[in-house]
Amino acid sequence: MLKFDNVSMRYPGAGDVLRNVSFHLERGEMAFLTGHSGAGKSTLLKLIALIERCSRGQVFLDGKNLNLATDRQVPYMRRKVGLIFQDYKLLQDRTVFDNVALPLVIAGYGHNEVSRRVRAALDKVGLLTKEKKYPAVLSGGEQQRVGIARAVVNKPPMILADEPTGNLDPELSAEIMHLFEQFQQVGVTILIASHDISLIAQMDHRILKLDHGQLVDEFGELAEVNDEAR
Repeated sequence: MLKFDNVSMRYPGAGDVLRNVSFHLERGEMAFLTGHSGAGKSTLLKLIALIERCSRGQVFLDGKNLNLATDRQVPYMRRKVGLIFQDYKLLQDRTVFDNVALPLVIAGYGHNEVSRRVRAALDKVGLLTKEKKYPAVLSGGEQQRVGIARAVVNKPPMILADEPTGNLDPELSAEIMHLFEQFQQVGVTILIASHDISLIAQMDHRILKLDHGQLVDEFGELAEVNDEAR
């Protein structure tokens, strides 16, 4: 589903933010991306979402080489990925329903299909009764659930989450992580960047650790990647 092959990312004046990163996520796999602040986690996610393009190496998503995507193809490739953020990025002047509907409206779906998909997504995250509310009256956990519903409403094969529990207490964080697991169980591939080591340790999923832009193992040594062995 997702493959990084010796990927490096260099910003002008900043050197390599990512260096020779290689890993492979199977379809329907859930994994965590950890590392210190500035390790390159957000940059790695941006490469998958085609917000950035890598400087060297190859990134493959659902069998497609993202390096070869033309500007015209980028919006269609991004529909394969649902994005979830720490600060929710909800439109405060739109209802919960309208926030979740936005990706479908942009994609050109008809009114009936939009209504059906939005309500199904809200039901999945337990917010069907809040569809007419505005984000400001929701709790942090509820706002993050709206963000998750928006990310999955277009039924993307992959979800990327950047510190999705960073603003939540431990109980709500655990609820959000278990919600991700529900999507994984129906075949969605999920990659979550997180600093919450204690929460990650409670979950039985692979951990990818970045240290100054390089993948390392639990002892801080460079990680050896062998896709055939996975």
